[in-house]
This record gives sequence, C-alpha cells and structure tokens, in this order.
Amino acid sequence: MASAVSPLTVGELAVRTGVAVSALHYYESRGLIQAQRSAGNQRRYARAMLRRVAFIRAAQQLGVGLAEIAEALSALPDQRTPTKADWARLSARWRQQLEARIAALVALRDRLDGCIGCGCLSLRACALYNPDDQCAQQGSGAQRLVPDPG
Repeated sequence: MASAVSPLTVGELAVRTGVAVSALHYYESRGLIQAQRSAGNQRRYARAMLRRVAFIRAAQQLGVGLAEIAEALSALPDQRTPTKADWARLSARWRQQLEARIAALVALRDRLDGCIGCGCLSLRACALYNPDDQCAQQGSGAQRLVPDPG
C-alpha cells in the first residue's frame, strides 16, 4: 500500500479524481497538470495534482474552456496548487461569464416558448431560426443552404 506522501500513478489519480486516464494525459499535454517520470519511465503525480484536477473539473462544470483554465493555472506562482483564495478570485470572473450565458439561455427559452405557442415554425418569421427576419437581408431563396462563392 502506498504511503500518504508517495506519488500517485496515473491509474490511482484517475480513480481518486474520477477522470479518465486519457483525459489526465490530455491535461498533462496541455500543461494543466505535471508528472514526474519513474526509473521505468512511468508517470508519477504529486498528490497536489488531486487538487489541480479538482480545480480543472470544477471550472469545466462552469463551462470554462481548457485554454482559459490553463491561463488561470499558469498565473499561479511556480505552478503551485490553487488555494481557496485562488478559486474565489478566478471564479468571480467566471461567474460573470456564467451569468451572461444564463441570461442568453433564458432569452432562448422564452423565444422557444413563443414557437411552441404558435406552432408554425415559419422560416421567414421564426424568432429562433431567423430573428428579426435577418435572412431577408441576404436576398430571397435558401440562403443558408448555398455556400457563399466569395
């Protein structure tokens, strides 16, 4: 049995975090987590990677992309593990983005209710497919079906 300070294998990290081994390899390739190599060239992860993976997964649950997560983690001194204060600072910015997405989804839901109410789903006047008849500016016909030659 491994001691509390011994590094984790990729399989152990996967089990402890609930993240697939392939995802952990991908996180490593993106610089989100780091591994040391054993004498047999096997990956060994410091236990601090448990918190980094938890941070990554929590940010992903908010809809934050891996590029932005990598940027946030790279801003930490010496690639250290994020603290509660780091999460508070970073999640404040992400909260604004989440609020904007929620507002956009509420507006989409409200337009959907209108379509369900009328039942026509007219491509000319549909608030979802063609809001404010924007397609009319492109001319008549199936504008979205024919690619622009220019």
